[in-house]
Amino acid sequence: MKESLHNHPSTPRSKGEQDVLINRLKRIEGQVRGIQKMIEEDRYCVDILIQISAIQAALKKVGFSVTERHMKHCVHDAVVSGKGDEAIEELMEVMTQFSK
Repeated sequence: MKESLHNHPSTPRSKGEQDVLINRLKRIEGQVRGIQKMIEEDRYCVDILIQISAIQAALKKVGFSVTERHMKHCVHDAVVSGKGDEAIEELMEVMTQFSK
């Protein structure tokens, strides 16, 4: 894995931003446990697939939220400091992985 430009965000997340992301991830965690239970109960495959689709959508939403913040803070700061090309290249590599 390529070393990132920053060891930490250039603008730390606020407590509120952290809380929103953590709460979303906890909901996703609960959904995953729900699917485990559905499999243990030998539930209908289509019902399980619908829940998997919901989890994938929820994870993408978290990912887009983190991406938006990264662009508005980290990439912006890199552009201002003259390291924009590196930050954009790094983001494009991550977006390629994210879109798979």
